[in-house]
Amino acid sequence: MSVVENDSVVSVNYTGTFSDSGEVFDTNIGGEPLVFLVGHGNMIEGFEQEMLGATIGETRQFTLTPDRAYGQRDEAAVQHIPRSQFPDGMELEAGMVLGAHSDQGPIQFSVVEVADDIVTVDLNHQMAGHTLHFNVEVVAIREATSDEHAHGHAHGPDNQHH
Repeated sequence: MSVVENDSVVSVNYTGTFSDSGEVFDTNIGGEPLVFLVGHGNMIEGFEQEMLGATIGETRQFTLTPDRAYGQRDEAAVQHIPRSQFPDGMELEAGMVLGAHSDQGPIQFSVVEVADDIVTVDLNHQMAGHTLHFNVEVVAIREATSDEHAHGHAHGPDNQHH
């Protein structure tokens, strides 16, 4: 398999920057390649779409507007929650990112403000509303194993979950 397509396992080196500031928000340069199974929702949709058809050794640069990345910010997702809803003695401060379980499964949210009895939280993804630029180099491409296909994600070199 020599081209990125659905059900291929792709290894990439990448750097992601915010388009407006040029600030790097994520990179694996100098570390292990990022390995993912294409077409199974392991990566944001726009990232996968932009990588389709790439070959080993190819570098692609692309910009994703919020609708192709993490969506627009929804101000209704900023909520005021009684302090009593958080565990007793839990340290809460603005900027913290916390996880919780919801009816839709696990969610992450950030703490915006902590008052005496009210905690303001933002349920938007931290990257919502941002236009993202990526520089991605394809390191390897292989066909997914039947286990990977069944599980919907790539496994490590020893065929273990990561």
